Amino acid sequence: MASKLRARDIMSGGAHCVGAHESLMDAAKMMRDLDVGCLPICGDNNRLMGMITDRDIVITCCAEGVDPMTVQAGSMGGKVHWIDADADASEVLRTMEEQHIKRLPVIDVKGGHRLVGMITEANLAKNLSDAQIAEFVSRVYATAG
Repeated sequence: MASKLRARDIMSGGAHCVGAHESLMDAAKMMRDLDVGCLPICGDNNRLMGMITDRDIVITCCAEGVDPMTVQAGSMGGKVHWIDADADASEVLRTMEEQHIKRLPVIDVKGGHRLVGMITEANLAKNLSDAQIAEFVSRVYATAG
């Protein structure tokens, strides 16, 4: 990985948000239409307030017998980790490894704190060496011994 790479160089741009007041059904349809398994949740001010995965919808809603039309996406937002678009690639990798996350929202802090993209495992695979990918996998997917 080149030392000059920044988060904005690694990310996929054009991340779509599900609105905090939209239903989990709306989020599921958006995931289907975009062919993604995770969406950022944005509040009324278009600021990132959480992340929701397809697994979240299944485990916390459907498996509990709750109608996904009745649950707002914003209720699923917990602690969210993100990275500044100008952060060094090594910081991106460190954040994802330390937090054991596979998707990382990218925020343009200087540009009004807007969500500008997402970094996924696929983005890392395109920019990391085989050794770095192996290290990432061992840290993120490691199970408790």
